[in-house]
Amino acid sequence: MIRIGVNPIGWSNDDMPEIGGNIPLETCLEEARTAGFTGMELGNKFPRQAEQLQPILVRYGHALVGGWYSTHLLTRNAREELQAAKDHAVLLRDMGSKIFIAAETSNAIHSHRQLPLSARPVLPKAAWKEFGKRCTEFARAIEGEYGLRLVYHHHMGTVVQNEAEIDRFMAVTGDAVHLLLDTGHAAWGGADPARLARHYSPRIGHFHAKDVREEVMLQANAEDWSFLDAVLAGVYTVPGDGMIDYVQVLRELKGYSGWAVVEAEQDPEKANPARYAELGYRNLSACLKEAGFEIA
Repeated sequence: MIRIGVNPIGWSNDDMPEIGGNIPLETCLEEARTAGFTGMELGNKFPRQAEQLQPILVRYGHALVGGWYSTHLLTRNAREELQAAKDHAVLLRDMGSKIFIAAETSNAIHSHRQLPLSARPVLPKAAWKEFGKRCTEFARAIEGEYGLRLVYHHHMGTVVQNEAEIDRFMAVTGDAVHLLLDTGHAAWGGADPARLARHYSPRIGHFHAKDVREEVMLQANAEDWSFLDAVLAGVYTVPGDGMIDYVQVLRELKGYSGWAVVEAEQDPEKANPARYAELGYRNLSACLKEAGFEIA
């Protein structure tokens, strides 16, 4: 059974808060519900106390799916990370969320508009084993302490970006670490999202659906743009509006249940959030049904 959620980044950007900064949270929640979504991931305009957030989401008919957490496991151990993540984990637990979205950002560059993607960090081979060990220990602690499943978000501009790095990350981490399969980041990073879905199906714990406009991606790669410049130029869009074959990817996600989240950051001045929310919900729903999934 699949539930379809959305990330508010189509309305208000987390890495550049000025993008969509004028759009009220209530507008985002109402337009998302009108489009058909029943769950939201966290964004920068959300209250971070359950007693404040819960009534807001209930008013607009949304569950809290989860929310991004930036780990620094290259520079601190699992125990230190657990302490740093306490407030975030408590919010997710108290809101009834089941997943904890994590990505290593201690040396990431995706939020730095002045840096091209070629400047991203590359983890030395000798460092992977310890990184994987810390991620696994942290995942076990998050699950044991808060009952949350850690899903790791591979991401452009980070140490886990391309297919080889995703493979290596999965090899050095234990089963407590699950993969957040993000089709847009996979495709732009040079990976085949269908192959990732097929190969890691038992460990995929969350799914982000964003599409890629191939012509923008190729220009961004050729001219070595920053991540944010590419986003502003429209490299990402909603499912069915780009180069990814979603039915093929979804057919490889055998046995998956949980949330499928449309997460397509665009400039709301160029891509009307309400219109793209409706398009994303409609296209993803159709692809899920064609792939044999039942939608809650």
